[in-house]
Order: sequence, then C-alpha cells, then structure tokens
Amino acid sequence: MSGSTKDYPTLPGLRQRRLHDIEGMSVRILEAGFETPGRPLVLLLHGFPEMAWSWRKVMPALAQAGFHAVAPDQRGYGGTTGWDAEGDPAAFRTHAYATDALRIVSALGYRFAAVVGHDFGSMVAAYAALVRPDVFRSLVMVSFPFDGPPALPFDDADHAANPPGPSLAEALAALPRPRKDSMAFFASPEAEADMLYPPQGLHAFLRAYFHVKSADWPGNHPHPLTSGSAEELATLPHYYIMDRALGMAATVLPDAPRPEQAAANPWLPDADLDLYARAFRRTGLQGALNWFRCHTGPIGQAEIALFSGRTIEVPTLFLSGKADWGTYRKPGALERMRSTYPRMAGVNLIDGAGHWVQQEQPERFTAGLLDFLRGQGSTP
Repeated sequence: MSGSTKDYPTLPGLRQRRLHDIEGMSVRILEAGFETPGRPLVLLLHGFPEMAWSWRKVMPALAQAGFHAVAPDQRGYGGTTGWDAEGDPAAFRTHAYATDALRIVSALGYRFAAVVGHDFGSMVAAYAALVRPDVFRSLVMVSFPFDGPPALPFDDADHAANPPGPSLAEALAALPRPRKDSMAFFASPEAEADMLYPPQGLHAFLRAYFHVKSADWPGNHPHPLTSGSAEELATLPHYYIMDRALGMAATVLPDAPRPEQAAANPWLPDADLDLYARAFRRTGLQGALNWFRCHTGPIGQAEIALFSGRTIEVPTLFLSGKADWGTYRKPGALERMRSTYPRMAGVNLIDGAGHWVQQEQPERFTAGLLDFLRGQGSTP
C-alpha cells in the first residue's frame, strides 16, 4: 500500500496541500507562515513512527516568528502516495529521502532552506546538508546525532586483510542474556507484523512505545557511553537493546502506561495517537521500516562512502530531550561532532522531554530552535 489521502485535522494557522511529481510521488505537506511570500523556509522532517503531524505544536510559533514552516509526510508515511513498500528497497535509502527534501525545497520555489530532522529524519537532514550545503544552509539534528560518513580504510594496499571479528549482532546474541539491536529488528522481515498486528492492538502498542521513550517513563536516565561493546550496549533500555527472543510489541508491553495515565497524557492525547494508528493501518509499516533495511544493510552504503572524510560545514545544532537515550546511542558521536564540525553551534538538552521532544516540550524546543535560526542570520 502506498499511502492515504485522508486529511489531517484542521488547526489554526496550518494548512495542508499536495506537491505533485516529487520523485514520482504526491507528497502531502503541512505548512504555516505561507500567507506572506519571501519568508525564510524551515523544512521539518519527522521520524519513526510519526508523520508531519509531529510538528503541529512547533509550526505556528515558527510562522509567528516570520518563517515559512513546511513538514512533509516522508516517503513510506501518511498521506504521501506513489511509493511502493514491496518494491525496490533501495527507494528508501537515505540518499533517496535527501533527494526528496531537495525536490520539496525546489518545488516550493526556494533556493535554500534550514533543515530540521528528528529521529531517522535527523539522518536524512544531516546527509542533505552534507551533500548540498549550498541549499541546506543550516541544520538542526533532533535526537539522532550524525557524526559523519564512515571512514574508508586508509594505506592498506600492502597489508594483508585482517579476519573480521564478531559482528555487533553476533556479540549481542552471545551475551549470557542474548540480545539484539532494535535497529536490526526494525530491518527484519518479521518487524511489520509484530508491530502492526500485536495482541494488544496497534493503538495500545503505539501508546506503550511512545511512553517508554518519553520522559514519562521512569527508567530513562541517559548518560554517555564509552566503548560501544555489546556488554555496555546491553545496559541500555530494552526498547533499544532488546531481548533476542522478543519482538518490539512484547518488549514494551510490560511498561505500558496505565489506562488513566494514557487518558491524561498532555502531549500525546488519544486523538493524536489515533491519527497515527489510523494512518499506519491504512499504509502498513513496511514503507517506514524499509529505511532501516537500507541503513543497517549494504543498500546505499556506496553513496554514503563517496562522502567519507567530508564533514558538515553549515551551522549546526543538536537538540534532544534530557531523558532521551538516543542522544548517546552511538558512543562518542556528540563529542566527535563538537570537535569536527567547524560551525557546531552547540548541544541543547531539554528538561522534561525524552525522545519525542518537539511534542513533549514544544515551547522549550521551539525557543531553542528559534534562538539558533536567528543566530544564523535567518531572521525574516
């Protein structure tokens, strides 16, 4: 299935429309600040398992500050159509998503933009800024630090190849309590059915998944990692480093919020969660999960390797929640960004938020985002 045309609910200051012929797709966008031509463009790229709707609390404030804020449903998600979850998985590699972002900017009549990406959208935004700094002139990564393309082997022409050691997957599986990485699970053939048709139902699964990765779950106490060994990674919460025998639905079920907690959730009320659940019932999850197939496997790696040694040179900010383990999931990534990105503006970790920072603490998030955008000369 390739998407749904069902509209988002109407919110003051937001409109939705479609951009046609974007890499063969019809892309649904939300936008704010569209009334006045010539405003600076801020492109907002959502993460998994979300849609453009995840930016609903941020966009009106960006418009009030004088920006044109645009959030697309990315390929594989929501109301964007023309993608094929069962077709060539390479259509969902990071390079393809970055090309989508470039085409959206061009279709809207802009030569350049600030790009903001959350979760996997952070990887897309970072890659877009790495490859096209002439267009994406400032970058905000949210919850997923990108410290550059992997290094290529150097000065190894006359050296015998060393036999590879065990992979991370093998090392995790060999632990006394066998484990697996959630990224690898998302890339697996069984992931879609596990999450789309769990015993507790899709709505209840999503409620539990959003809960355990938020500041509401008391088990989130992130801290920097040092080695990245299987033993150290196994200390992360179970939703990142999973028990090998379990799927994600069973992993998060024991920590689901009580019904009265869910009903009182101030940052993701049931009406908004229902919107996500209904959308994924229509589209399925495989389109969204195909990015993980590409990111954790060989698909698209040659394109990324082409940029090995390049660093992001545009003004860059990293924003996340203080209770978000995603900040430290890749050991040392934040410090490498600080030391290698020449225009790294800083790291802003927001109180009272976990992984869904722009939804959990939209006022604090937007304040940090606007401080950065204005500091880069993007003030209208």
